[in-house]
Amino acid sequence: MALFLDFDGTLVEIAETPDAILIPDDLMRRLEDLAARVDGRLALVTGRSLADIGAHLGPSSIMIVGSHGAEQDDAALPTAPLARDATASIATLAAQWPGLLIETKPHGIAIHYRQEPDAETAVFTVMDDIAEREGLAVRRGKMVVELGPAQANKGQAVARLMREPAYAGAMPVFIGDDVTDEDGFAAAAAAGGHGILVGAQRPTAARYRLADPREVYRWLDL
Repeated sequence: MALFLDFDGTLVEIAETPDAILIPDDLMRRLEDLAARVDGRLALVTGRSLADIGAHLGPSSIMIVGSHGAEQDDAALPTAPLARDATASIATLAAQWPGLLIETKPHGIAIHYRQEPDAETAVFTVMDDIAEREGLAVRRGKMVVELGPAQANKGQAVARLMREPAYAGAMPVFIGDDVTDEDGFAAAAAAGGHGILVGAQRPTAARYRLADPREVYRWLDL
C-alpha cells in the first residue's frame, strides 16, 4: 500500500483560520512510524505551502507535497505575481467584506470566507474572473477559494510519486475531505487503488468513507 494523506480536515479538524488548527501530540512522530510500516510509501499532499506545514509539524523525514502539488522537496513550479488589477480587485473585495481572510501563498492566493459566509457569491465572481484573465486554476474548498497554477493538482502529485521506483507495484490510497482532494481520489483509482472521503457523504470519486479525523486515526492506527 502507498498512502497519500491530506492535512486539513483529514489529520486535523478544520479551524476558523488556517493558523488556529489543533495538532495532536507527536503527530509527526506517529506519521513517521506509519511511513515505516508501509516501507516509506507515505506522503502528505496538502494545499498548504511547505513552509506553512513545516511550521506546524516541525522537521520531517516523510514526503510532503505542498501547494496542491506545486511544491515537492526542493523542486517547485515557477511563481508569478498577480497582475495589478487582480490584486486591486481582491483589495476592493476585502474592503467590502472585512471578515474575509486573504492568504497569500508561494504559488497562489486564497480567500477564506468562513467568517463572512454571505460573501460567497462575491468571492466566487472575483476569483473566477481573475482565473480566467490570468490562466489560473480555481480551487473551491470548505469556505475558501484559492487560485493557483493550472498545471498543479493533487492528482498529478499522486501520479508523479507513483512513477517513482519506491512506489512501483503499490496500491495507492488517497485520504482527503475536500473537493480539492477529488483529483487525488481519481488518480489513486486510475493507478489501481482507491480514495477515502473524510466527512459527510457527497458525490465523490472516493470508494470508501470515514466520518472524521478521529476515524482516520483509528483506521491508520496512528
